[in-house]
Amino acid sequence: MTPDPLLTGLAALAVDAPDGLLDRIAARWVSVPSPIGELHVACTDQGVAYVHAGAGFAEAFRERFGRPLVPAARPLAGLLPALRTGRSSGVPLDLRGLSPFQRDVLEAVRTIPRGEVRPYAWVAARIGRPGAVRAVGAALGRNPVPLLVPCHRVTRSDGVVGDHVFGPAAKERLLLAEGADLARVRELAAARVFYLGSDTTGVVCFPTCHNARRITPRHRHGFRTLAQARAAGYRPCRTCRPGQSLTG
Repeated sequence: MTPDPLLTGLAALAVDAPDGLLDRIAARWVSVPSPIGELHVACTDQGVAYVHAGAGFAEAFRERFGRPLVPAARPLAGLLPALRTGRSSGVPLDLRGLSPFQRDVLEAVRTIPRGEVRPYAWVAARIGRPGAVRAVGAALGRNPVPLLVPCHRVTRSDGVVGDHVFGPAAKERLLLAEGADLARVRELAAARVFYLGSDTTGVVCFPTCHNARRITPRHRHGFRTLAQARAAGYRPCRTCRPGQSLTG
């Protein structure tokens, strides 16, 4: 990694820098394993700021954040379990460089459970911007902390996984590793089924919701739209909240 001139200047000071100064102006980085291979992770004093796969990590970080990088002695507490399990709610994130809209998108996506997927329209509706589906996709395409904000769990309603920061293949690998039944989602989407209802509970869910996975075949009913499900007497699941999407 090319020496950073700012760090070189700090090292040349005649007196020691004040405690904490380095962490306020630089980010610490570390290489860590993940379900899709080695990742480079940069952390500030506020939390994880950047997750990168492949070559060009330092250059991409400096171009995006304009901060120097120094090696970290160890990964941030909780980072390795979060990457391994897909459960990252306890890991602090530094999203200060993002717009309020981008932060809202990422915070909404962070609520999607492991092994489940939601359509882009669900994210847009959840943040109170139901008409901003494309803008949601653009925000996820710029997600600086993939895996920790699981943008791989946001897919197209037609069963196609869609794009991802690390590419569609990595997105599919992550979902399969989490136990998402993508083949079933595609099969249902091909039949124009985007919601599953249980006639024993009267609840309708997204197909990957853990409640939907418990519905036995004899009590399972598929719907193209939430309006159809409601007309048949079903109410939206309070867990996966399909009422927050527009059409699925």
